[in-house]
Amino acid sequence: MSGTSSPEAVKKLLENMQGDLRGLSLECRKKFPPVKEAAESGIIKVKTIAARNSDILAALKENSSEVVQPFLMGCGTKEPKITQLCLAAIQRLMSHEVVSEAAAGNIINMLWQLMENSLEELKLLQTVLVLLTTNTVVHDEALSKAIVLCFRLHFTKDNITNNTAAATVRQVVTVVFERVVAEDERYKDTIDQPVAVQGNSNRRSVSTLKPCAKDAYMLFQDLCQLVNADAPYWLVGMTEMTRTFGLELLESVLNDFPQVFLQHQEFSFLLKERVCPLVIKLFSPNIKFRQGSSTSSSPAPVEKPYFPICMRLLRVVSVLIKQFYSLLVTECEIFLSLLVKFLDADKPQWLRAVAVESIHRLCVQPQLLRCFCQSYDMKQHSTKVFRDIVNALGSFIQSLFLVPSTGNTSATPNQTGSSASGNTGSAQTSPGVLGMGGGATVLPAFEYRGTWIPILNVTVQGSAKATYLEMLDKVEPPTIPEGYAMSVAFHCLLDLVRGITTMIEGELGEAEIVSQTAAETTSLLTQSSEQQDLQSVSDQSEKELVSRAVWEEMVNACWCGLLAALSLLLDASTDEAATENILKAELTMAALCGRLGLVTSRDAFITAICKGSLPPHYALTVLNSTTAALSSKSYSIQGQNVQMISPSSESHQQVVAVGQPLALQPQGTVMLTSKNIQCMRTLLNLAHCHGAVLGTSWQLVLATLQHLVWILGLKPGVGGALKPGRAVEGPSTVLTTAVMTDLPVISNILSRLFESSQYLDDVSLHHLINALCSLSLEAMDMAYGNNKEPSLFAVAKLLETGLVNMHRIEILWRPLTGHLLEVCQHPNSRMREWGAEALTSLIKAGLTFSHDPPLSQNQRLQLLLLNPLKELSNISHPDIRIKQLECVLQILQSQGDSLGPGWPLVLGVMGAIRSDQGESLIRTAFQCLQLVVTDFLPTMPCTCLQIVVEVAGSFGLHNQELNISLTSIGLLVLFHLLDRVRESSTTADKEKIESGGGNILIHHSRDTAEKQWAETWVLTLAGVARIFNTRRYLLQPLGDFSQAWDVLLDHIRSAALSKNNEVSLAALKSFQEILQIVSPVRDSEKPDTPPAINVSVPVVVGTTTATSLGRSFMRTDSIGERIGRYSGSEPPVITDEIEDLNLWWAAWNSWYRIGSESTRPPVTCDKLTFIPSQPFLTALIQIFPALYQHIKTGFSMDDLQKLGVILHGAVSVPISSDASPFILPSYTEAVLTSLQEAVLTALDVLQKAICVGSESMQIMYPAIFDQLLAFVEFSCKPPQYGQLETKHIANAKYNQIQLFAPAEWVALNYVPFAERSLEVVVDLYQKTACHKAVVTEKVLQNIIKTLRIPLSLKYSCPSESTWKLAVSSLLKVLSIGLPVARQHASSGKFDSMWPELANTFEDFLFTKSTPPDNLSIQEFQKNESIDVEVVQLISTEILPYANFIPKEFVGQIMTMLNKGSIHSQSSSFTEAEIDIRMREEFSKVCFETLLQFSFSNKVTTPQEGYISRMALSVLLKRSQDVLHRYIEDERLSGKCPLPRQQVTEIIFVLKAVSTLIDSLKKTQPENVDANTWAQVIALYPTLVECITCSSSDVCSALKEALVPFKDFMHPPASKVQNGES
Repeated sequence: MSGTSSPEAVKKLLENMQGDLRGLSLECRKKFPPVKEAAESGIIKVKTIAARNSDILAALKENSSEVVQPFLMGCGTKEPKITQLCLAAIQRLMSHEVVSEAAAGNIINMLWQLMENSLEELKLLQTVLVLLTTNTVVHDEALSKAIVLCFRLHFTKDNITNNTAAATVRQVVTVVFERVVAEDERYKDTIDQPVAVQGNSNRRSVSTLKPCAKDAYMLFQDLCQLVNADAPYWLVGMTEMTRTFGLELLESVLNDFPQVFLQHQEFSFLLKERVCPLVIKLFSPNIKFRQGSSTSSSPAPVEKPYFPICMRLLRVVSVLIKQFYSLLVTECEIFLSLLVKFLDADKPQWLRAVAVESIHRLCVQPQLLRCFCQSYDMKQHSTKVFRDIVNALGSFIQSLFLVPSTGNTSATPNQTGSSASGNTGSAQTSPGVLGMGGGATVLPAFEYRGTWIPILNVTVQGSAKATYLEMLDKVEPPTIPEGYAMSVAFHCLLDLVRGITTMIEGELGEAEIVSQTAAETTSLLTQSSEQQDLQSVSDQSEKELVSRAVWEEMVNACWCGLLAALSLLLDASTDEAATENILKAELTMAALCGRLGLVTSRDAFITAICKGSLPPHYALTVLNSTTAALSSKSYSIQGQNVQMISPSSESHQQVVAVGQPLALQPQGTVMLTSKNIQCMRTLLNLAHCHGAVLGTSWQLVLATLQHLVWILGLKPGVGGALKPGRAVEGPSTVLTTAVMTDLPVISNILSRLFESSQYLDDVSLHHLINALCSLSLEAMDMAYGNNKEPSLFAVAKLLETGLVNMHRIEILWRPLTGHLLEVCQHPNSRMREWGAEALTSLIKAGLTFSHDPPLSQNQRLQLLLLNPLKELSNISHPDIRIKQLECVLQILQSQGDSLGPGWPLVLGVMGAIRSDQGESLIRTAFQCLQLVVTDFLPTMPCTCLQIVVEVAGSFGLHNQELNISLTSIGLLVLFHLLDRVRESSTTADKEKIESGGGNILIHHSRDTAEKQWAETWVLTLAGVARIFNTRRYLLQPLGDFSQAWDVLLDHIRSAALSKNNEVSLAALKSFQEILQIVSPVRDSEKPDTPPAINVSVPVVVGTTTATSLGRSFMRTDSIGERIGRYSGSEPPVITDEIEDLNLWWAAWNSWYRIGSESTRPPVTCDKLTFIPSQPFLTALIQIFPALYQHIKTGFSMDDLQKLGVILHGAVSVPISSDASPFILPSYTEAVLTSLQEAVLTALDVLQKAICVGSESMQIMYPAIFDQLLAFVEFSCKPPQYGQLETKHIANAKYNQIQLFAPAEWVALNYVPFAERSLEVVVDLYQKTACHKAVVTEKVLQNIIKTLRIPLSLKYSCPSESTWKLAVSSLLKVLSIGLPVARQHASSGKFDSMWPELANTFEDFLFTKSTPPDNLSIQEFQKNESIDVEVVQLISTEILPYANFIPKEFVGQIMTMLNKGSIHSQSSSFTEAEIDIRMREEFSKVCFETLLQFSFSNKVTTPQEGYISRMALSVLLKRSQDVLHRYIEDERLSGKCPLPRQQVTEIIFVLKAVSTLIDSLKKTQPENVDANTWAQVIALYPTLVECITCSSSDVCSALKEALVPFKDFMHPPASKVQNGES
């Protein structure tokens, strides 16, 4: 329960009411009886109400008109005492809210009468206030009457009444609007449809408003009317009003109740239609007025601005802009433009002051400024309001300097008021210096070109506390103290900058957080596809785009004006605090522009700070070009041009340093003031805190710092930090003690600046590096052509930056070191020295830094870090090379154990020293090498040993004594190295190395210590061989060369016989390399420089390595061609060459030992038997041709035997089954392996050499034939390799290769090799058949004997091609060999050949092997034609020369032909094939040959004739039998056809008969005896009997057989009697 309605309060109220009524009754008892009666009946009324009603207050209110009546009558008496009593009683009733509307109306009417009678005015006001504040019963006309009453009392003669009434009016107006707020609150949940407000000024459009709102509307409307000097609509009865009071009321309502205007359209309408036009109208005098302009030209005098109204208007405008900007966009544009106009120089000072205060109010509201920017500056065809405000402030400040302010008596007034003694122009007592007891205090001020303006402390930062806008009691314009307007404008600028930068930075920060979370959300959402959230993310980014546009526009709109003003102020400021504030503003703007990516504006602010740091007019190209670009962009403010003001030179600053400018030509000295140092510190601060947004303007910042550092005489020390140093030349730098104490601080900040680069992002870091590099390039340009001290600022800072960014050194290493390498090549020695210092420091630091992952696991980074060290080798300056080698030495000492993959680079640096670089360099380099050899060989990766060897060799390049001795040392080093490696390699552990810690992956080819040492051995050996090869002419004069050669050969041999394929193969490569050495040239012909290695023999070893089993083929003729070239003219043998021969024979012995030991078959065969690899054997054999060139003159039969053993052994070696798929050709392609090619090549080289060699060499032919024929036998009998069990993978019948057979070792497919060998044999025999050695050694017999093997096997050969090739080869060989044999018939050298030949024919023509089942008919016919060829050879090459041939042989041939002509049918054929497979053609040829031979005229012995006759007789008898049997079977079979086989047989017999008769006819008649003819004719009847046969084939054969018999048909000579024959 509230205080007024509790039972006690009600009881008290009733007692008080009755007391009041009694008192009234007493007072009126005598004079006013009606009042007395009314009072008494009132008492009864009150008692009755109290007795009858439970809710007494409600009842009282209901009857309040009656209850109040006595008191109203009392007031009517106009008696002061009674009136006071009544008013007090009425107030009591009001405060208990028991007054009804009607009663309230009556009360107001009564108060009005009192007012008109000027009674109890203060009490009246009090009553009205109580009435209106305690409840809301008073409204509409009653309310307006109450308000008018208060207004009327405001305009009385009495001052107290006036003021009280003014306060009451203010309070009442507030109450009216508070009611609206409360009403809105009550109804906030019921939504009204707002009725559209008509666009006219119809004031009655208030019907839609609720009661309280309607009252407020009417009241506000009338206030506008009154201020406009129009009659009110609602406040009826107003008699007078002041414009100032009206404006104050309007301002307070607008300020306190903005929500009423924003929520109700009707009120918004009032603002637009009434308030704004009113304000604009009232401003008009201020707009038109020009100070000092004559009014004669205008017809009516211009009304002067009136301070009280103008100031209040500005207050109203401030409120309108602040609260209703969104409603009044257009109107506010006008107001803002007016504000800007009021700053013009031709307006009164007080107007400019209040205008600048108003603008200050706006400047502290960044959100509002943002709205201006969005609504005006960003809209097309709109005033650029925000830009204009800023520019106006700028030109305002400028005007204060340029126009002497009116009211100031002198340009430099004395601030103290007392007359200052002394000359004002002198430096001691310049304006603003106050002499106080001998000391001088400087007042803060701005001073520019003689105008001196003090800085007043006008406001607290960030709040716009106005002075003149608050002077509501002043009627006359106040006098504005000097400096006030400037100080406010200065604060405007500072607050504006602070406000917008803080706002935008804050929003940017939020946007970044949002976009970060959005990015996370997006990544999450892409997994779960929630469209809605994705939508919100994209909305967010769109929102950010909009915001960014606003931020950029704000900055773009204001930066020019701000910069112009701030630069001017900076130049004019004589106060450290003011300077600090200006610099801070410039810095925050620069940082903001940078963050928004607005490069031009960022650079402009930075340029301003930079210019402030340097002495005036200092020639610094970077800055001047930037400023020129800016100053060309002068911009206009209301027709005035505002230029960038360049600093004035007459500075009143204390000079703190004198130094030299950094320039190409010496130019006297320059001075730095304390302000320069202050600016420098700001610049450092900017770079330190905002480096990430500086981008390309690092260039400006660093250039300026470089010049300042130079002027202050700071020089770089260790690590790049700058320390105060002496100026090297010219007048020395003068520094005051003040700056001396500052220098260490500045130096420290400078270092911290570059340390903080570790926090920059990668892009910003690149900008910083680029800027430093281009600064450094400038410094380099300046230092060209003179040896003056160069500026080392940039180089020092590159070093510092590199050192602090080691954790991400990869991203900046290339640009950084690339530039420093250029510096290292500079002709100025000091510059060069620092370049090298920086580069080597960085490399050393990079190697010691603990990277993540560590360098040991990041090979790429380690090589990247070491690379510049290698690049230094391209620079010829000795001082740089010394630095480089010192660095190498330090790296070896500190990091030698962990260099790993970096070794080749480091070694390369040592090896890059040339002889013309002086002995000291060579010694230093050699010192490094010695350190490597003595300390690091064990820890070095195997691959590097080869490089160590090469480097050692490179010291032997020169002919100086020193170098020769170095070479000897080098060789000692090398053999020491080789021994160590060999020993380690052979004893190394075969256990697999488990990957250590799981971080390092080891390739399987390197996963045991043994394998790793193997690699070392390989590389070392290769290196040593290379040195022997390339440096031989230097090494040979050293006495013990042949000894060294033997040691090397021994190393090669032991490596080649190593059980490690990689090592053995590499050893052969080294062997090959040393065979390519040319014979030494005599001294007279020796060139000055080492000759190019001129290889006398082609490199035969291909790129065969242990891992890739490639094949390398070479053209066989190339060697032969070369041999031809060499052997043409042999130079006379000189002692050198005899020594040389010894070396080569040593090499041949080594080769033979390697060959014989590696190809010797194992005695036992178990799992661990070591069998050499194919690439190894290939390489081994490929060495022979090269070696042979050096030893061919002494190559004997004995050596040939040795060679044969090795070749045979090598070819016999099987392949391990896992390598076979790589080496073996698939069976279908008949290709030789590389090894087989090499073997044939070796023999080819030999036979070509023999061919052109002496007679003594030609005895080697038979041995070569033997060797080749042994290979030919491989086609049928692959070689055995000791006891090793091999699997022959080739199965000719099925063309299959089984790769996964259980045997460990696979024999090669020797067929192609054997066949190629056979071709070589035939080829060679064709050339050498007549050679004595070939005839004597029975080569032909051996060839036939060898060929007999495949020929007798025929179909059983592993490959069908073999026997076919054998036949054709036999035919070729015989066609050459038989004439030779006949020629030597008497000598008996060929006697043993004939039986061999006969047996070969026999075995081939009547082979025991059966043809395969799948042999096609065409194939069979082809094979038959081969047989026919053999018979033809017999008939052409052998039989015609029977006289020169042993008889036994001829007999054997005859037997064979006889056999061929008869026993030709193969029994294994199917019937269908018999006719074709009976070798008819062959039989026919045999038969014909036999007949031809039998019936030849030259029968030498009766024996021969007998053989042929016997044969004929047998043949005819057999024919007769076959025919008889056929006729018999035909008759018995009846209709059934005879078996196919029998039909075929009869056909053959018939054909044989016709052939026989043909042959007999062709033979000389005397050679055929009569018995034969009788036998032939006897066949005739039998043939005739066959005519009945049913087979058409038989019939046609029969026809052919019968036809020849016509020749026997002669008419009978005499009668023949029948009889038996």
